Amino acid sequence: MSESFTEPPSERALRIKAIESVLLEKKILAPGAVDEIVDLFENQLGPRNGAKIVARAWTDAAYKERLLANGTEAILEMGFAGLQGEYMVVLENTPAIHHVVVCTLCSCYPWPVLGLPPNWYKTAPYRSRVVIEPRAVLSEFGLDVPDDVEVRVYDSNNELRYLVLPQRPVGTEGWSEEALAEIVTRDSMIGTAVCKVPNADEGVV
Repeated sequence: MSESFTEPPSERALRIKAIESVLLEKKILAPGAVDEIVDLFENQLGPRNGAKIVARAWTDAAYKERLLANGTEAILEMGFAGLQGEYMVVLENTPAIHHVVVCTLCSCYPWPVLGLPPNWYKTAPYRSRVVIEPRAVLSEFGLDVPDDVEVRVYDSNNELRYLVLPQRPVGTEGWSEEALAEIVTRDSMIGTAVCKVPNADEGVV
């Protein structure tokens, strides 16, 4: 990811860091504990919910149809709902269209299915640039979208959250839902990455 997404820490972030330092000094908090908790919610617990939804849609055509028709209800079928996920719309990536999600006003994000938003999602550079030059921003994430693929940017808001349904990679035919969920990443459900088979060079279908 490009360094253009970095910015000076906010006053709140500095205050939190100071409190963390005091807790560490007094040995109330173990070193690395905060980072582990944040990583757990950003990259493990939360995104695993979304990955299960994607895997189900890849293997169950009827569920996929319901998911695209009414994301909120179909996600609720999987048992995922709550604050920041009251109204969900699912966007399907296809060979012709690639979706990417942003919140230009703040950092609205579907917590029930993706956990906590990553730091870069909340930065002003990402929020402004991905709307103006999405292909350039995606390229900085390592995702080069072909010229013949349309890129659509969707702006989340206080009432509406989006989840990207990424394309299923070639070579995963016959895989179980559990195995498929393992290759679905948080970034692929935001639209800044695609799902890949480990150690494989295949494209996506």
